[in-house]
Amino acid sequence: MASSILSDCSSCATSRLLPLRRALHPPTPRFRPSPGPAPLPRRPLLAAATPLPLLPRARRMAALAAAASSADPATVLADASAKIIDGKLVAKQIREEVGVEIARMKDAIGVVPGLAVILVGSRKDSQTYVRNKKKACDAVGIKSYEVNLPEDASEYEVIKHIATFNDDPSVHGILVQLPLPRHMNDENILNAVSIEKDVDGFHPVNIGRLAMQGRDPFFVPCTPKGCMELLHRSGVEIKGKRAVVIGRSNIVGTPAALLLQKANATVSIVHSKTKNPEEITRQADIIIAAVGVANLVRGSWIKPGAAIIDVGINPVDDPASPRGYRLVGDVCFEEASKVAGAITPVPGGVGPMTIAMLLSNTLDSAKRIHKFK
Repeated sequence: MASSILSDCSSCATSRLLPLRRALHPPTPRFRPSPGPAPLPRRPLLAAATPLPLLPRARRMAALAAAASSADPATVLADASAKIIDGKLVAKQIREEVGVEIARMKDAIGVVPGLAVILVGSRKDSQTYVRNKKKACDAVGIKSYEVNLPEDASEYEVIKHIATFNDDPSVHGILVQLPLPRHMNDENILNAVSIEKDVDGFHPVNIGRLAMQGRDPFFVPCTPKGCMELLHRSGVEIKGKRAVVIGRSNIVGTPAALLLQKANATVSIVHSKTKNPEEITRQADIIIAAVGVANLVRGSWIKPGAAIIDVGINPVDDPASPRGYRLVGDVCFEEASKVAGAITPVPGGVGPMTIAMLLSNTLDSAKRIHKFK
């Protein structure tokens, strides 16, 4: 039965997770009382979103061909009808908007947003993530701060650096790169980050405020925020529509469902204990798949014309690839693209949005702290 292979671990292209294997469940930290944030516009970006430019037909067809696995490329190209939601293009647009707003703030009040990243250990993947974040910060004008600690560093050392950044007025966002070494307690460390600078948006007060009517969180988690931005910018109507989120992790599934609910969708969550997931999913006008199972969602699961946001990024064997594998999503692209109205590719869909949203959250933090409109 399909539900038996569902996982509650979102396989997202977030910079906080392991590449290829998204098995991390972040702990639920104990929270400190905190005042609510000063209200910000619901849309975090500079200007009103413009409709998402879709790939030209030739490029779209090439993308479909590249995403197909063993299917005959000619058949896939002939049958494919879904519009491709180009995450790379949207992320680029957002980075440009963030950069313009940072320059405006610097000219007006002399403030440059600052993002601090703490890396413990020498994992190659984590080092790559941190390097990519720094590069993205430099490109838009965010000042980056980095602390590199050895694998055997103590919790006290990490928390001491967090406390320093909490008190530093030039730092507006703090990110502790996960995973941490096994001898460290993630909850203790993540709970030490000030909620006002928790730009990853995983603090329980943020999630709680996201769940409440009439409340706004300090920050929205980056990957779910990116999913919603893709829907908005591609012109997908959310209000009154039926939405299904596949996966209920704290990182993507749960906050994505809460965001869809805030946007007035009627939301169902499909998870590992759900009976008849195919039947439930087939009723959805909008699907966000974040479960970490390659090609789980087949064409038969999809309502014709539905919009699909595929957060999954999973390796599958591919002897023709120089790496011996290729990346696919939680949705079987070659089948879904024949039924859906719009779909994100993997890679190149949700993945590029995560760091773009991190930059957006850091900008929002600086604007809030300095009361800059």
